[in-house]
Formats: sequence, C-alpha cells, structure tokens
Amino acid sequence: MRLNWALFGSLSCTLIVVLICRGFAFGLTRTPSATQSATFNVDASSQSSWVMPDNLFGIFFEEINHAGAGGLWAELVSNRGFEAGGKNTPSIFEPWVKIGNDSNIIVSTDRISTFERNEVALKMEVLCNNDDNSNPCPSQGVGVYNPGFWGMNIEDGQVYNVVLYILSVDSIDLSVSLTSSDGSQNLAQHTIKADEQEFSSWTRVEFELESSGTNSNSRLQITTSKCGTIWLDQVSVMPSDTFMGHGFRKELASMLADLKPRFLRFPGGSYSQGGRLANAFRWKSTVGSWEKRPGHFNDVWNYWTDDGLGFYEFLQLAEDLGALPVWVIHNGISLNDQINPSSLPSFVEDVLDGIEFARGDPDSTWGSVRAEMGHPNPFELKFISIGNQECGNKNYKANYLKFYTAIKAAYPDIKVYTSSSDMFSKAHLFDKTSRNGPKAFVSEYAVTGNDAGKGTLVAALAEAGFLMGLERNSDIVEMASCAPLFVNNNDRRFNPDVIVFNSNMQFGTPSYWMQQFFKYSNSATYHPSTIQASNYPSLLASAITWEDTDSNRKYLKLKILNYGSKVVSLKMSISGLETEISSGALKTVLTSNKLSDENSFEEPHKVIPVMTNISRAGEKMSVAIAPYSLTSFDLLLESHDFRILIDQQKFI
Repeated sequence: MRLNWALFGSLSCTLIVVLICRGFAFGLTRTPSATQSATFNVDASSQSSWVMPDNLFGIFFEEINHAGAGGLWAELVSNRGFEAGGKNTPSIFEPWVKIGNDSNIIVSTDRISTFERNEVALKMEVLCNNDDNSNPCPSQGVGVYNPGFWGMNIEDGQVYNVVLYILSVDSIDLSVSLTSSDGSQNLAQHTIKADEQEFSSWTRVEFELESSGTNSNSRLQITTSKCGTIWLDQVSVMPSDTFMGHGFRKELASMLADLKPRFLRFPGGSYSQGGRLANAFRWKSTVGSWEKRPGHFNDVWNYWTDDGLGFYEFLQLAEDLGALPVWVIHNGISLNDQINPSSLPSFVEDVLDGIEFARGDPDSTWGSVRAEMGHPNPFELKFISIGNQECGNKNYKANYLKFYTAIKAAYPDIKVYTSSSDMFSKAHLFDKTSRNGPKAFVSEYAVTGNDAGKGTLVAALAEAGFLMGLERNSDIVEMASCAPLFVNNNDRRFNPDVIVFNSNMQFGTPSYWMQQFFKYSNSATYHPSTIQASNYPSLLASAITWEDTDSNRKYLKLKILNYGSKVVSLKMSISGLETEISSGALKTVLTSNKLSDENSFEEPHKVIPVMTNISRAGEKMSVAIAPYSLTSFDLLLESHDFRILIDQQKFI
C-alpha cells in the first residue's frame, strides 16, 4: 500500500491523498454459501442529511499507456513531425518505414523544416524513375508509410482530414493513400501533382480522404514513381467525426462523459513532473497551432508525444464533459532533478501566464492566444494542484509557499491543493479525521497487485467500499479520482486501468462500471444509515437522494456492498422521507462468477451491471444481496413512468 500525505493547515489549502492498495488475503473463487441475515436502516429526514460536494467524483487523466497519443487524441499518425528521433540528423524516424530498396530511394531526416521549434523534416531522395528503363520504380512506387499507433482504424464511408507540408525543387507526382498493413488493399487515395517551382518553398497541402472499405490495421502511405528530392513535414490524418468536433476519439470520450465526472485532473502526475526537468510537461509548448508544437519525450513512460493533446485541449475536454479543470502544475521538482531555487520566480510567472491563458480576457497577452485558437470566452479554471507526489523533497514546502502566495494574490478564488492492507479496509479511513482541518482531495485511488490483475471484479468491489467511505465523509473529502484512466492494450505500462482500448475497440473494466454507481453522488443529499449483520463484517451501504436536473425528478439511491461469501437476506427500512416512494424501482447489480473475472475484447461485457425492475417498492423491503456484489436500488420519489429512469441508467 502507498499512502502519501502533505498538510499545510495554516494556508487553508486542501489535502491531497494518493492511495494505491495492493493485494488481498483471501481466495479468488466464489463457492456456494449459507445465507446471512442483516438489517439496513436509512434516516432520510432533512434534519439529519447533508448535501455532498458538487465536485466529489471526477477523473484523472495522465499520459501513460499511450492514453492520449494514439488514444483519446484522435490523431492517427505517430511521430507526425519526425521529431521523435531528436534534433540531431540523420536520426531514426520510427515508426515511419521506407517503401523500396536502397537502389531506388534513400530516406533520412534533415534539419530543414519551416517551423522554428520543429527543425526536423523527412527527406526522400528518389533515385528510380519510370521514364528511365535503366532504373524503373517498382509498380507500387517508392516512399514511406506510417502504421500509426499499432494500426490505423479506417472505416468504410468515413472521411479523414489529411494535412502535410511539402518542399521540392523538382516537379512532383505523389500518391497519398490509406491502405491495409501490407499495402495490398487501397481504401482511399489522393494524388498531388505539381510542376517545378510550385513547391520550391514549404507548402501546406490539405485534403479529405473518404474510405471505400474498413480495416482496423491500416497505414498511411506516401509514394511516387518520379525521381527527385522531396521533403515532408507535419503529416497528419484526423478522422472528421470526433467528440464534440474537438479532436477527441469519439468512443473513448463518450465513455468518459457517461461517468458524468465533475472534474478533470490533468495532464498527469509523474508525466507532469517529468523524469528530468528537460522532459516535463511545459504548457506553453503545447498551445498554438499543432504544427508549431515541438512535442517532447515522455521520459517517465518512455515514449514520444507530439503534444497534439495540449493545455488548450485539456481545458476544452473538461468543458465538453461538463467538468471543471484541475491543472497539475510543475513546481520546479522532477523525479530525478530540480531547479535551483533562484530560478523559481520564472516558474511561478509561467503558471500565472497559464492561468491567464485559461481565464484571461481575449485581449490579454495569453488570453489572446486562447482566443486565436478558437475559444474567446475564458475557461472555468478554479483548481490548481501544485506538483504531484514530491512532498518529501526538501524544497517542496518553500516552493509550494511561493506558488500559493502568487496564485492567491492574482486569483483569490482559485483553490490550491498540495501534493501528496486492502482498499476495502480503507472505507473507514476518514471516519476519525478532524472536521476542522483542511479538506481532502483523493487525487489517485486504485487497487493494484496480483489480485487486481488487468481489472478484476474483486478490485472494483474493494474500490466501491472505499468510495462509500468517501461519501460518508464527504464533509471533509472534497474531491476524488482514480488512476490510471486509459490503457492502450499494445502498451501496458500499469495495471489495472479503467478503460482499455486498441485501434478500433474499447471496453470498461469492472472498475469503470463500478464508478457508474457513483456518478450521481455529486451534489446529492447524503442520508445517514446503518447496516448490521451478526459476525459478518463484510457489508457496507450508503443512501443518497439525487435529482435528474433535466426532468426535475428525484430518486433515493440505496447502495449495498457485500464483500463476503454469503448471500445476505437484507431487511431495509427507510424513515423520515418527506415524499412518498413510487411503486416502481430499479435494481442494479455488479457481480460475476469469479472474483478474478475481467472484461476483455473477446468478452467486453463479462462483468457489467445488470438491471431489473422491482414492482413493489416502499419504505420497508426485504431483498437478497448476492455474495461479492455491488447492488443499488433507485426508488422513484414521484409518481410517473419509471421507464424513464431505466433509459437514463442503461449502461450499454
């Protein structure tokens, strides 16, 4: 287990808790068991209830597992600016691959780019020529191809926006196409022809490709059969159909939206710090036109990112999700080095510039940059997290104080956070915490270790118990988010994760579906409750009233976690209600045959919530709770068609 705390109470800041739990002391199979009786009593009176924080549950994005590059960010070309090999030339240009042999084409990198911060371009010296019988080009031509991120998903009838920059003193005849991985299936093609001098200076070319077929393992191919020298730079292929039209992969962003997160923490933890200062996330390098962004090496997780998913895009994503952005700033301390304290003022000023970019008027220095990018209105940036998990560093407290003082002086409304046996047992972690201290932000929670696998039922249930504890202590716990959020199945750097994807498919792990049970907890009314069972300490429960703001309908949600091996015969009693319960109710259960069960591309719905109607609902009910399960009951507090709730709550 890892649990990091940092506390500076005199600053009225908010405590951040990072909680990663490992391992369990029980087996991972379910066996038939006896029935256990229990009672569940809910006090729903307004006198004893309280409203939970507006932003209690959110999500935390980190560029890990190729979560953004080749994932949430929909760019299909990997290393689109040819910068991943470094500034020295010649250098490697992976994953680009040469088409043809050394007798008909030479491909290398060259520092000739038109972009000041992106000096490297790709140089193709075509030696063959179909007009020359002594050295004709192969029938398919010569050139380069890019396989994207373990294959590009190209779909029939879909339109893809292509941009590339070309330089050549010779006449050119280029074919730009989307093909299968071996080049045999041509899905879409565009030809670029030009006389001499037309591309004698760098020229931007943009066009659309409409696919005539589907292939989830496609590639972008640029070929020619005409001799000459051609330079290429900033080659991009983006699907035209993205989430909210803002460049996010539609299916993945939609899964985030379905969680109804109230905040988005970004751009990461260790990724934000960088293994070295030289490779930390620097927001100014990630704004402006994408062609001018230099990109950087993600040295913590060991891959290149072109920073197409930059500071502006994170702010836009939060807005698209209806979530508040939480920016994790660099505080001058990376994993393996740190700045000299004398240089700190420039880092503080950089953060203030970033806040101005997000919140400043469109005619301010940095607000104007945001406006030029297409967002004249300010973003709703209200939360800043100073650093990641470096509280033990000797310079952290002094650095924190300087950042805190400067931010609060310029933006008094911004809230500033400090950085900082099994998960089920942590359900009572905050029960005895002082109610007079700073609020807590649980920035990263997860169950890891062998029992967690790649995302098991038992890990999800343990996390559910922890979240119930956060609900119960939501008077002092202000915000919470799990991590990591995404994993590309081809690049697993960390297990488990919430959402798994490859080029064309995605699924939620049991932890993702568990979080669906808590997506209406933000701003909900919490009702005190007790659940009791003799010699059976494996039950947890919570009760909230939540409102559908679109229909103004209210529901009483009762959640019961059975973290033991017995079927529980549960008698539920609700007192203090000021509104009658409708006769209809919706029961939702998350469980499976084995505690070790996981979802997969072959069985994406193996562990998902199952919903059923309950015809007789009231203030007293007797129900059976399955072993190792999370169960919720949504009781309608008004009389109308209950099918509306079923449509609203459906999971797949």
